[in-house]
Amino acid sequence: MVTSNNSISLSGMTSQSNAPLPNGYQLLNYRIDKQLSRGGFSLVYRAYDEHNNLVAIKEYLPSALALRKDGYSVEASSDDCQAVFRYGMRCFFEEGRALARIVHPNVVRVLNFFRANETVYMVMRYERGRTLQDQIQSHKDTINESFIRHVFGHLLNGLREVHTYKLLHLDIKPANIYLRATDGSPVLLDFGAARQTLTRDSPKLNPMYTPGFAPPEQYQGLDLLGPWSDIYSVGASIFSCLAGVAPQSADARLYEDKQESARKIWHGQYSDELLEIIDWCLRLDPQERPPSVFALQKVLIEEPKKVLEEPKNVRKKNFLMNLRETLGLGDR
Repeated sequence: MVTSNNSISLSGMTSQSNAPLPNGYQLLNYRIDKQLSRGGFSLVYRAYDEHNNLVAIKEYLPSALALRKDGYSVEASSDDCQAVFRYGMRCFFEEGRALARIVHPNVVRVLNFFRANETVYMVMRYERGRTLQDQIQSHKDTINESFIRHVFGHLLNGLREVHTYKLLHLDIKPANIYLRATDGSPVLLDFGAARQTLTRDSPKLNPMYTPGFAPPEQYQGLDLLGPWSDIYSVGASIFSCLAGVAPQSADARLYEDKQESARKIWHGQYSDELLEIIDWCLRLDPQERPPSVFALQKVLIEEPKKVLEEPKNVRKKNFLMNLRETLGLGDR
């Protein structure tokens, strides 16, 4: 199992590269086997539990805020970072607690979470397979509509469960969608809600987004975020399956929307229904996107003849004007 290399940085400071826990290190009931991935917010290891079962362990280790001392323990890199570091640790721990309640085949399974080495760890079920991003890169011209409908139809089952628990993912993208080697079923992993909360509530931290997949409201903060925000990212991920790249970033679209509709780009190559679904999800106004994951899943599976109505121009204009003003883009 791998996770994406999400970054998080401190304004005016250089992030340091912390050494991972050594191979063979005994972390409570788990023996570290090797490092799987590194991001600005955490490190991920492959490990064995006391029954010799493989697990994935995520370690809270924000490179902009923390240093590893004595080879194992973690501490804030400075007195100024102490409060932010501990706040992020609490966000990370609470996210692990919330995710541990979710038992669904299409959501990463959190088995345990605990404190050790002056930081926090999240233990997850180890999955064998590859990311959707890897699949796109290696089969760019051969991803067909049935594959897309299968993967995202099942993925939305998991996302519905996440939203049922009043949680948001906030970092859905092909790199965070894992395809099992056994049956190709998707697993949603590497949630971004804790990182989003940390950067919002800590002015010294630069906001973290994944350009092209983050919805426009994510550039403003948490107040406007909701299930519709994850839906935008789902649409961007489907777009990426067809294009091989992400759509135009949402903040750039607010400034000057150059994003062509999927229906125009791929007319005749994929069904109009699928292309309309992508365009529906990628509406800049959240109120013009699918009202829920269930509504999106229904049209994705049933392939209706008509997916959506034309947007209401007045409501769209008012929302976009307010959003542009908030982002300081003026009247464009």
